[in-house]
Amino acid sequence: QVQLVESGGGLVQAGGSLRLSCTASGRTFSNCQVGWFRQAPGKEREFVAATSQSGGSTNYADSVKGRFTISRDNAKNTVYLQMNSLKPEDTAVYYCGASYRVGVLLRTTAAVQYWGKGTLVTVSS
Repeated sequence: QVQLVESGGGLVQAGGSLRLSCTASGRTFSNCQVGWFRQAPGKEREFVAATSQSGGSTNYADSVKGRFTISRDNAKNTVYLQMNSLKPEDTAVYYCGASYRVGVLLRTTAAVQYWGKGTLVTVSS
């Protein structure tokens, strides 16, 4: 079992930046892929970004490429999502998800084994 806690959400104007953090406890953190997902009101939860166990490989949704950066610090059991050039359409609850499955790329909600409770990001126009 692993527990994930997100932080760093808030209200920001369009064009601004926020950095989200996801801190884990429980199972060995460096053995899992970690990703960020988001869910806007009335919409399904969608993939945003993910990082491999070491942080050496990352992947992003097309909608955030070039604006968002995912990184991790295994010594701190924490994954970050740096969000720049925010747009109103980025408004959503952002969730951290983790998977210990081998050979399954963390890019869909079905691949996630553990979820955090989320943090709200609101981007005003």
